Amino acid sequence: MKQIVILGGGYGGLLSALTARKYLSPQEAEITLVNRDNAHQIVTELHRLAAGNIDEKAIGLPLDKLLKGKSINLMLTSVERIDPDQNRVWVGGGRSLSYDQLVVALGSETAFFGIPGLQENSFTLKSIEDANRIRSHVKGKLAEYARTKRKSDATIVVGGGGLTGVELVGEFADEMPEMCRKYGISREDVSLYCVEAGPSILAGFPAVLVERAKSSLEKRGVTFLTGQPITEFKDGTVFIKDGTAIETGTLVWSGGVQGNPVVADCGIEAARGRAMVNEYLQSTSHSNIFLAGDSAVVMGPEGRPYPPSAQLAWQMGEAVGYNLFASIRQAPMETFQPVFSGVLASLGRRDGVATIGATKTELKGFPASAMKEMSNVRYLSHIGGLFSLTH
Repeated sequence: MKQIVILGGGYGGLLSALTARKYLSPQEAEITLVNRDNAHQIVTELHRLAAGNIDEKAIGLPLDKLLKGKSINLMLTSVERIDPDQNRVWVGGGRSLSYDQLVVALGSETAFFGIPGLQENSFTLKSIEDANRIRSHVKGKLAEYARTKRKSDATIVVGGGGLTGVELVGEFADEMPEMCRKYGISREDVSLYCVEAGPSILAGFPAVLVERAKSSLEKRGVTFLTGQPITEFKDGTVFIKDGTAIETGTLVWSGGVQGNPVVADCGIEAARGRAMVNEYLQSTSHSNIFLAGDSAVVMGPEGRPYPPSAQLAWQMGEAVGYNLFASIRQAPMETFQPVFSGVLASLGRRDGVATIGATKTELKGFPASAMKEMSNVRYLSHIGGLFSLTH
């Protein structure tokens, strides 16, 4: 019996496990999924949890429930080290697992680019724990402002104007009037900033949708500072390259990602912690290691890597799952050919911008917001997670 070990219970890891089991009987392969905790996190909804607009149970789906009856072992522990030459993975408690086939889907980590004070003093939004921490902190700062009227307590800065940053600041813009009523403060007293080093927010979106997003959020009190990177965060002050200094009690950093150090340090061919893969999503240096999600660099037809996204990780997981089966059965593997259904950015509960399908049809307002909700329901249905919507 072959031993398949899958590291990571996110989109890529979960779909790898489910797809491999769809094709391989329990007599052919034992599948073990290793994840730090029992939650499959819907990371595309973390911004809503951070602002208090969704219940944690709706985006943290129990892995044991998703895997029930699937003949997939679940091991809840941290991944410490991979030894690709010995076909072994070291996990928490000094334990190790041997494998015939390995899937690495450990996601990414926040990149701080050496900016002084950023890693030590900012919040990140990569997990349910992060979202809960941000929400609790912001509420505490608003309560403090109601008592002391210290302006920095009512100033929130989001570093990074990509999807995560814009969706987070949009969610705060939506929720802030209610939060202010709760703490007896004026909405005009709260400042929301989004600082982006690049020339524009939402890189990759059509210019008309970028302007639509900016104007919508500016009307709800968001100030955008673009083309100016953060250079330091010190003593509660965000310093920006043009000389601007913003005193704040809350800086959330979403300005970049990098590969997982476990991948970077294990000896397989990698670049900045993300492994190089061939057309079958195998490691270019170790053919019995497959990679999915942010752990891999997948090159597009134009010679540039595809940007990491949930829809890409989902498709990679399914492709890896099938190729695990093909490899074990010694059948032809399938090349990975992603299909991009579109890009969606929510701007709060009832607003958004999106490009849909191969024609990149542009949507804005409620239709874009509804499309994102439909995409979420589709994914939950696909993995058997619709039970989360009842919470």
